[in-house]
Amino acid sequence: MACRISELVLDCRDPEELARFWCAVLGFVRLEDDEDGSIEIGPESGFGGPVSTIVLVPSAEPRRGKLPLHFDVSPTDRDQDAELERLLAVGARPVDVGQSAEASWHVLADPEGNEFCLLRRRLDPA
Repeated sequence: MACRISELVLDCRDPEELARFWCAVLGFVRLEDDEDGSIEIGPESGFGGPVSTIVLVPSAEPRRGKLPLHFDVSPTDRDQDAELERLLAVGARPVDVGQSAEASWHVLADPEGNEFCLLRRRLDPA
């Protein structure tokens, strides 16, 4: 038997803002608010389904350097250009990490500067 990633936990300055952003990006809903200010978001089916949830944990500690992990997201109902336009409209911003102009992905950042990539390949909605 193997393990499965059930939650991704992200320390952040403003869980409310990131919950709104990532719910808009991923089509997630707010699942649970904890007393410590943490917010869990995920698919409507909730925790334990085929898609991992994200827990946004408030942290006053400044982040040091680039995160060693990032999300790759793929469009599900439109092409990459249309999805890029949508992500920029909900608050993503482009990031130059030295990628070439011919790269098949776009590097973006969420409102707190966490980088993620928008891939070209479309996936079926989960």
